[in-house]
Amino acid sequence: KIFQAVVSCVGSDGTIYIIPKSFETALNTLMAEIQNTFKGLGLLIPYCWKKGEACVVRGSDTVWYRAKIIEVSGSTLQVQYIDHGYIESIPQCHLYPTTFYTSIPPFCIPCQLYKTLPIGNFWQQDAVDYLQELLKNEEVEIHVEELPDDPWGKLSISLYFGGMSLSSFMAYQKYCVAEDCQDLEKLGVFEGDLSPSYLLQPLPVPGEVFPVTVTHLVSPKELYICLDSSGNLTKCSATEGAASRDSESLNKALKWCNKIVKTLPHLTNFRKELPCLAEYVDGLWYRAKLLSITQLVPVQILVQFVDYGTYLVAPTSRLRHIPCHLLKYPVQAVRVLLAGFRPTSDDKNVERIPYSPEWSLKALWTMMDCVEGKHLFASILTVSPEITISLYGDDKNLVHLKLIEMGLAELDE
Repeated sequence: KIFQAVVSCVGSDGTIYIIPKSFETALNTLMAEIQNTFKGLGLLIPYCWKKGEACVVRGSDTVWYRAKIIEVSGSTLQVQYIDHGYIESIPQCHLYPTTFYTSIPPFCIPCQLYKTLPIGNFWQQDAVDYLQELLKNEEVEIHVEELPDDPWGKLSISLYFGGMSLSSFMAYQKYCVAEDCQDLEKLGVFEGDLSPSYLLQPLPVPGEVFPVTVTHLVSPKELYICLDSSGNLTKCSATEGAASRDSESLNKALKWCNKIVKTLPHLTNFRKELPCLAEYVDGLWYRAKLLSITQLVPVQILVQFVDYGTYLVAPTSRLRHIPCHLLKYPVQAVRVLLAGFRPTSDDKNVERIPYSPEWSLKALWTMMDCVEGKHLFASILTVSPEITISLYGDDKNLVHLKLIEMGLAELDE
């Protein structure tokens, strides 16, 4: 069985506690009922607690949780939150014995990684800390491999985050040995000697009108667009639906990559068009490709972020190998040319675009105002030798008409 789950915590022995996504509604309903039943403080009169006894606990967030007594030690008790897995020492005044809700099974499931042996036969503290930092409160994919003999035992699972196997990843980090580690090569956290390349985005058929957003302008006529399934057409095409799903999965995979990016090796091969991860000015890492070396001492590389079209000159410290599973998602940004207009010889603005001097900077800023952050619509006219489109605003008018009105461009039949 395969299902989505949220990791609630990682125990000190490396047990991974998960809450299946399908349980979330029932758990939230139960939690609301517990809050309505128990109000105020815990039990303030003396009480003889017993190991294994059911209770409710008032957590540090003042919310009541189901729990059971793990150990009795003077005025404090060690309890386990049975719906979340974590264990805590709590003063007796924050507990209340109860037989309510004991017929409802715990919502979290204790798990262990299938055929995975920790170094030293038990999970070391640094490995547990790493698992906790990596997984806590994150949504993951669970593959059930083996049921426990004891109903209260641990479920043996394979866990995948952002398309990567946790067992293979922890084995790569030297925290454990994974018997089924063949997908380490497949996921490739780390192979750079291959010659990988990105997949191209499938496009709607010429003549079809589809929603887009503009992610980068090179000039008023040359820009990068992304298919936008959130546009307000009555229905989106199969191409747009697939693009939307790819975009959502890619964003999840990139979020995970940002969590583990320090474990990915720096680039040592600077072949043109080589896929990589690059750090943008916002401190996050995105998919990119190498374009050229712009400086040798110190080395500076021109890269392009393939899902946006934007460029950046970066030192090698901001470039890392890309996990191979990130290559299965098509590039999100598509370079296009706009049809129907051209630069005008009457544009007297002296400030020109340095790399495209036929256009004034004012024309670029005007086009940017017309498209930036807007829901737009496109229709493909030609796909060869260049992808050429007509681009429309929400009002169904061509976006370049503004430039023509201002004398910054002229019609081109």
